[in-house]
Amino acid sequence: MEIAKEIDTRGLNCPLPILKAKKALTDMLQGQLLKVVATDAGSVRDFQAFARQTGNELVEQQTVGQEFIHILRRR
Repeated sequence: MEIAKEIDTRGLNCPLPILKAKKALTDMLQGQLLKVVATDAGSVRDFQAFARQTGNELVEQQTVGQEFIHILRRR
């Protein structure tokens, strides 16, 4: 997987990780991948809903220790 952009939202709570991801996606080309690293446990559910609502593909979600990693494909 080739990540085009990565954003660090550690320490931020909802809705900031989603807002930062939304802003990052607007600067990306169709099909590019965005990696978001978060510490907010609610971000797992939030990014699932965000992907459904915006049409961006949620390619992968994983938990590594206390961090939640989300990979989105720009629609």
